[in-house]
Amino acid sequence: MENGSVKWKVKGKQQLNSASAVTVRAVRDAIMSKVSPTDERPIIPLGHGDPSHFPSFRTTCTAEEAIVDAVRSAKFHCYSSSVGILPARRAVAEYLSKDLPYRLSPDDVYMTIGCTQAIEIMLAVLSNPGANVLLPRPGYPYYEARAAFEHLEVRHFDLLPEKGWEVDLDSVEAIADENTVAMFIVNPGNPCGCVYTYEHLEKVAKLAKKLGIMVMADEVYDHLTFGNTPFVPMGVFGTIVPVVTVGSISKRWIVPGWRIGWLVTNDPKGILRKSGIIDCIVGYLNVSADPVTFVQGALPQILEKTKEDFFSKINGVMKEAANICYDRFKEIPYIDCPYKPEGSMFVMVKINLSLLEDIDNDMDFCLKVAKEESVIILPGCAVGMSNWLRITFAIEPSSLEDGLARIKAFCERHSKMQ
Repeated sequence: MENGSVKWKVKGKQQLNSASAVTVRAVRDAIMSKVSPTDERPIIPLGHGDPSHFPSFRTTCTAEEAIVDAVRSAKFHCYSSSVGILPARRAVAEYLSKDLPYRLSPDDVYMTIGCTQAIEIMLAVLSNPGANVLLPRPGYPYYEARAAFEHLEVRHFDLLPEKGWEVDLDSVEAIADENTVAMFIVNPGNPCGCVYTYEHLEKVAKLAKKLGIMVMADEVYDHLTFGNTPFVPMGVFGTIVPVVTVGSISKRWIVPGWRIGWLVTNDPKGILRKSGIIDCIVGYLNVSADPVTFVQGALPQILEKTKEDFFSKINGVMKEAANICYDRFKEIPYIDCPYKPEGSMFVMVKINLSLLEDIDNDMDFCLKVAKEESVIILPGCAVGMSNWLRITFAIEPSSLEDGLARIKAFCERHSKMQ
C-alpha cells in the first residue's frame, strides 16, 4: 500500500478474451460495426443462421401450444435433474430411434442448454492432458474457441469442395496419432450445406474404428435437407464405432432462443461407459446449469405431434432460397460457388480476388460490403478457409434476392474488369 491507496489484486482472465475473439458472434459484431448509419436500406443478415425473425420461418403452432400447456400444467415449475427430466429424455430417445437400426434408451440421453452446452460438455470431457481432437476445415468456429478454453489441442482435416465437401479421409489418417481421442463431423454441414451419404459416413466410421477413436456428430440440422441426399444419422454406425450425437430443436423447429438440446450416446457395445466417458458427462452436468424445466416438459408434445407439413414447408422455403443463392452467384463472375447446398442453412463461396480492386482478403471484403451495401456476410477465415465466404440463405427469399443484388453491385463497383 502506497500513500494510503490499495493495490487491488483482482484481474480478469485474458484467455477468455482470446478464445471468444474467434467466435461467429465476435467476427459478426466487428463487421456489423461498419454498417453506415446513413444508409436507409434495411440491413441484410447473411452472416448467421437464425431465420426465426422472418415470417416464412415461423415455428409451428404445435410447438408454441406445447410451451403454453407445459407452463399451465404447473408440473414443470421445479428444478430439473442434472441429466434432464425423464419425459424429455424418453421423447428424444423415441425421436432419434426412428432413424436407427436399434433403440435408444432414455439413459442414453442427456438434456442440455441447446446444442452449445452439449459441445462444451464433450470438449471438456475429452480434454485430458496431452489429448487432441480432429475438427473439420472449414468448420464451426465455436469448437476451436471452446477447445482453446479447455486447453485441448485441435488438429484439422480437410473437407473437399470438389467432392461435395466430403471428409478427406487421407488427411484424417495423416494427422491422427496415439494421443487422438475423437473426430468431429457436422452433418448436415455448417458451413458448407453438404449432406453426407450412407456410404461416406460408413467410411468415416470404419476409419475411426481403425484409429481407435470415437466420433462426435453435430446433427443440429438433422432432416433440414432439400436435395437428393437424405439425412443419415451417424448413430447408424454405433455398432462399428462409439458415437456421441449432439442436437436440438433450434434449427428444425426454428426456435434457437428456446435453448433446449441433447447429448446422446450411440454405443450399443458400451465402450463409452467402460472408458469413463459416461461418468464424466454426468459429472459435468452435476456442476453446470440445466435447461429450463418447462421447455423440457413441452418437448414430448413438440417431438411427437408436429406434423410433417410443417417440416415440408420449411424445407421448401430453404430449397427455394438455396436455389436463388446458387443461381445468383453463378451470375457473379467474381465469386465461385462450387457446390449447390443440399442441407442446413449455409453455402461456401470463393472470392476471386484477382478480379477485384482494393480488396485485400475475405475479411476486407466483408467489412467493405457491410459499409457500402449494409449486407452482413461471414468471412471464410472465421471458419478456416481464407478468401472464402460463408453465406446463410435462411432469410426471406425477397430479402435474399436484395442482398445478393447488392453483393453483385459491390463487386462490379470494385471490378478490375471495367
